[in-house]
Amino acid sequence: MTDYAIILAGGKGLRMGSDVPKQFLPIGGLPVLMHTIRRFRAYSAELRIILVLPREQHAYWDELCQTYHFEEDYEMTTGGATRFHSIRNGLQLIPDDAQGVVAVHDGVRPFPSLEVIARCYETARKTRTAVPVVPVVETLRHLGAGSGSVGYASVTSTASVTVPRDEYRLVQTPQAFDIQLHKRAYAQPYTDMFTDDASVVEALGHDITLVEGNRENIKITTPFDLLVAEAILRQKN
Repeated sequence: MTDYAIILAGGKGLRMGSDVPKQFLPIGGLPVLMHTIRRFRAYSAELRIILVLPREQHAYWDELCQTYHFEEDYEMTTGGATRFHSIRNGLQLIPDDAQGVVAVHDGVRPFPSLEVIARCYETARKTRTAVPVVPVVETLRHLGAGSGSVGYASVTSTASVTVPRDEYRLVQTPQAFDIQLHKRAYAQPYTDMFTDDASVVEALGHDITLVEGNRENIKITTPFDLLVAEAILRQKN
């Protein structure tokens, strides 16, 4: 039995306002993606790590690895047109008869706790699925039809309504699944309703097991997120 981790890194840095893709931006003197890979390697020396990168970013990543003397063990493959197709490419590196658990993780989430990673793998081994979530701490309002979505001035008080936040959770990664279940899920035709791995597996009619995530497991997508990431690293160090 062998466990795998597929780490996706396909960002272009548009919301960062940077020419450098967000997964390659440094925090604590090291590119974000390297922190992420090392987090999974810290969890297990035997874990098979698969990195999925757009083809046009391979050469730049190789340069970064040389610059930072990054020598972690992993396999690399090319990303697809969507997240769904990128994960499918990663799954192709896992033997069709493999037994174990595969977790899929965002390359720009460098701070999943080791406890959360372990919880995802252990839970998926028992229930075949595991998705980490955290509670919603802010008030949520649902925008009804015709309420408008561009600019706050266009949203009237009668067109939106407060919803009970206790009924919602924020979804994180890694999302872990039995390998055979995950391969079967990704044999389905693509639909734009597939926003994460859980939604793909749900389309097979399989239930999703939720596990406790960790608040520090942020997804770095904006300059503000970089500031938060630096603060988290300073606290850890």
